[in-house]
Amino acid sequence: MPDSSPLSIISPEKNKSLRAFGDVGEELAAAYLRRQGYVIVMANFTVPVGRNRNEAQVTAEIDLIALDDGTLCFIEVKTRASEEFAPPLSAIDVRKQRQITRAAKMYRRIFNVRDMPFRYDAVTVVPHHGGRPKIELVKGFWTEARFKKRYWRDGFQEH
Repeated sequence: MPDSSPLSIISPEKNKSLRAFGDVGEELAAAYLRRQGYVIVMANFTVPVGRNRNEAQVTAEIDLIALDDGTLCFIEVKTRASEEFAPPLSAIDVRKQRQITRAAKMYRRIFNVRDMPFRYDAVTVVPHHGGRPKIELVKGFWTEARFKKRYWRDGFQEH
């Protein structure tokens, strides 16, 4: 009889595709967030955000967009088989944060979201053998302030 626990579903040994592994992690994260009172607005929002040095189109994706007590949350989900090598949050580096921030700006522009507070959250999902997955939420993992353009002529002030 096959194992029907959540761990068997997200076990990388049973899922050949890393994408499927991540998709199940996102589903578990969304269910967790709902239990925390979040209202899921959208999943896997993808938008073109520019071009790279080779002029190839660059897209960015936001795993989950949700409302938490009137605050619009752009949420990155990281699912890892273990925390042995590095914590899952370490995969949300500055480059990834910049891409998500650009996508969030596009989302707010497309949907005309101007006066609503927003933040960037992170959710990690790590399976534990013989039990439920470990799911952690970090509210306000980063802010847009670190990506504001600065100009030398203004004494390196933010704009």
